[in-house]
Amino acid sequence: MQAKPQSGLEQRIGYQFRDPALLREALCHSSYANEQRKALHCNERLEFLGDSVLSIVVSKHLFTHCTHLPEGELTKIRASLVCERSLHGWANQIGLGDYLLLGHGEIMSGGRERPSILADAFEAVIAALFLDGGMDAARKFILGFMPEKFDRPSNAFHDYKTALQEVIQQNPEEHLEYVLVGEEGPDHAKSFHMEVRLNSNVIGRGSGKSKKIAEQMAAKEALELMGAEP
Repeated sequence: MQAKPQSGLEQRIGYQFRDPALLREALCHSSYANEQRKALHCNERLEFLGDSVLSIVVSKHLFTHCTHLPEGELTKIRASLVCERSLHGWANQIGLGDYLLLGHGEIMSGGRERPSILADAFEAVIAALFLDGGMDAARKFILGFMPEKFDRPSNAFHDYKTALQEVIQQNPEEHLEYVLVGEEGPDHAKSFHMEVRLNSNVIGRGSGKSKKIAEQMAAKEALELMGAEP
């Protein structure tokens, strides 16, 4: 499968690049760059920058919203949020694998689903947003994936959508979809309401400050009702 047009990813993340070449570089894996005859930059340098931007945004968010927690707990929560598992889950939420530019060998070996490739590309996208739109653009993107509560480090991140998908995949004929059913509030403080539907039947509802969080909360409710919460 060839990569989808990057304009589709811009629509998914709600940001249109002034310099589309930055996003293309963020999506370019080294395997693709090596196969092409013309000189291309892979996303490894952007990944380096994106890792730093991610860390500072998450650190400030935790510092501001978790005033009751000591430094040691904050460090544990940050580690759980910026690890490969979390980044892989967030990349899946926006379908990032569909837009990656991969070499033929990587495509054939399942590179679009490989956690390490997706996590690295997610960090590269953060860097591209930072370079194109500044810290505000990068921060808005990152905070869209932050959970609403940080009760314990072990619960700082759960990819409920992936967990629900894994349960549903046991029956291939089943169809799962997320539907926006409402939104309210001013632009700077919107609340979104989502339903997750199985074969058109509502199996969970959730709300959050972004559509991504609302989807996660809807999936969480569905898992709880099934008795399968991770």
